[in-house]
Amino acid sequence: MAEQNAINNTAGFKEAVCIDAGRVYDSCSDKDCLEDLRVYFTAADQAKIDRALTVKAKSVEVLNVSLEVEPIPFNRGFYSVDMTFYFLINLSAYYTPVSTADNICGVAFFSKKVILYGSEGNVKVFNSETCGSAGKTTDTPRAVVQVVSPIVLNSRVTDNNCCDCCECCELTLPACVSSLFEGDFVTSCNRKVLVTLGLFTIVQLERRVQMLIPAYDFCIPGKECVTTTDDPCEVFKHIKFPTSEFFPPHLENNCPGTCSCETVN
Repeated sequence: MAEQNAINNTAGFKEAVCIDAGRVYDSCSDKDCLEDLRVYFTAADQAKIDRALTVKAKSVEVLNVSLEVEPIPFNRGFYSVDMTFYFLINLSAYYTPVSTADNICGVAFFSKKVILYGSEGNVKVFNSETCGSAGKTTDTPRAVVQVVSPIVLNSRVTDNNCCDCCECCELTLPACVSSLFEGDFVTSCNRKVLVTLGLFTIVQLERRVQMLIPAYDFCIPGKECVTTTDDPCEVFKHIKFPTSEFFPPHLENNCPGTCSCETVN
């Protein structure tokens, strides 16, 4: 069907144009079950956890992913992608079986490494938007991680009986994560929260390359802009009825991925 559509569209072909775009050289998908990740809290929230009888995880979202790309020695063209995921965990803490829950937010993180093919390159790119002496080295490809909201599989609060020296170490988080909280995070505590998450990711290695593609025409908008109105009921009239929200999809409509990451522990 795709070939037939390409043949039918040759009538609109005008010229071959060169574009500069990010080409994906290698990618993989993965499904990780992250068991018993520790959740870290600020001092004020940790005091609430120390008094809690039980906790319940309400939601989780990915705050940030730190990425580092390094070449693999003696294996030209392959790179290791080190990823650290930072999760925002929303919890309800209960002090007695009949008490009202306190809403508490904490941070958990998880690190993993995959190996992908990223080809080779050894150039510097300069453009008119940067100083002439500030070249951007493109020797290593760019890593891109796509992730959906994780699934909370389990959560529990337990006594902190671990004597590991890391429990006393200072927790260092990226500024974009720590700035979302008031106060410093603590590692020493009487009780700690452990969560189990289900994580789906796609990892890609890409490079900026020049590619020749067929051009058919300019992308001219095919419809006029709709003027907005201040009447909320008038706006509501133009919203389609969400039929799919009332009727869940059939099993055959779901198409899970089949590729898997090569994880290096």
